[in-house]
Amino acid sequence: MSSTTAQQAAAETQRGSRFSFSLGSVLVEARALVALAIIIVIFAALNDNYLAVSNLTTIAKDVSFNAIIALGMLMVILNAGIDLSVGSTVGLTGAVAGNLFRGVDLPLTEAVMFPATWVIVLISIAVGMLVGLVNGLLISRLNLAPFIVTLGMLYVGRGLTQVLLGGTNITNELRGQEGLGNTGFFEIFASRPLGVPIAAWVMIAVAVVFSLLLTRTPFGRWLYSTGSNERAAELSGVPIKRVKTRIYVLTGMCAGMVGILQIANIRSSTADLGEFYELNAIAAVVIGGAALSGGRGTVRGTIIGAFVIGFLSNGLVIVGVSPFWQTVITGAVIILAVAVDQIQQIVQRRRAQARAVAEARRVSEQAERDRDSEGKEAAGV
Repeated sequence: MSSTTAQQAAAETQRGSRFSFSLGSVLVEARALVALAIIIVIFAALNDNYLAVSNLTTIAKDVSFNAIIALGMLMVILNAGIDLSVGSTVGLTGAVAGNLFRGVDLPLTEAVMFPATWVIVLISIAVGMLVGLVNGLLISRLNLAPFIVTLGMLYVGRGLTQVLLGGTNITNELRGQEGLGNTGFFEIFASRPLGVPIAAWVMIAVAVVFSLLLTRTPFGRWLYSTGSNERAAELSGVPIKRVKTRIYVLTGMCAGMVGILQIANIRSSTADLGEFYELNAIAAVVIGGAALSGGRGTVRGTIIGAFVIGFLSNGLVIVGVSPFWQTVITGAVIILAVAVDQIQQIVQRRRAQARAVAEARRVSEQAERDRDSEGKEAAGV
């Protein structure tokens, strides 16, 4: 074989290997979408009702709750933080709304005030934002660890929920009374415009707003930069404390919205509302490709991650898998997603190191050739 033929064969081999590696990289990048497709195909084959319209509507509703929380969690994780209090915030906002429907005793009088439905909704969401504001201030101003602050707030929120409910569920009061002008709660927040649950429409709206916030505003650039390198971002003039505070307020707002949507969905305010929501939200963000170390993640990936968990959980239920094994399988999927993410980062670091070594070698060889050329020219002179 001539040298020219050998070079051509080597080039073709290199192109083939480069194509294979690129295909593998695409599959790794789109791992959440690939996993979602695999889950749908498997469970659709196991049960004919899996892709029925009624079941898809149920999945859309359940996914929406987790996705809204996960979008708020994405903001925190992009900043290399964590928020373990979102589940208890959902329960707290539900308890606040339930008590407002019951009526508020006015101080120093025997009168009871019954706020309008829209006032109750705004106050409940404001409570969620207040919880986020407290988290953000403690983390940004006092430099406390997000894990510790939000873990403590988890217990505070759950305890306040128990206090507000007093060991009882709030059900009939949520309907309101015509004479008080506070009816219509279920008609609005448990409705299905165009056959789609209202929670799904809220999820879409939040996803659009957060996507624009991350990609088209200075706040989005600040958030990604602080997550990638907080010290460098601070030296560049990024208001890191303000950014940290705002992201926890946004997370609390998302939890407040889900609290309202959930009590409308189950038509009751209960003490265990929102339990484990924080874990499902973190799982959706990680499965969607975000890095827990911060600086990497997208709204699109988070939504896909939420759908992966939703379709998986629903599929396990519909084929009759034990609830205990459902927890095991969901946990295994989360671990696998984190492992794939770490493998991806290792591969990227090695590729970057290999490129750096190759570039250094190329520069060294070019310098050596330049010296040889200069030496020959000098000898010729």
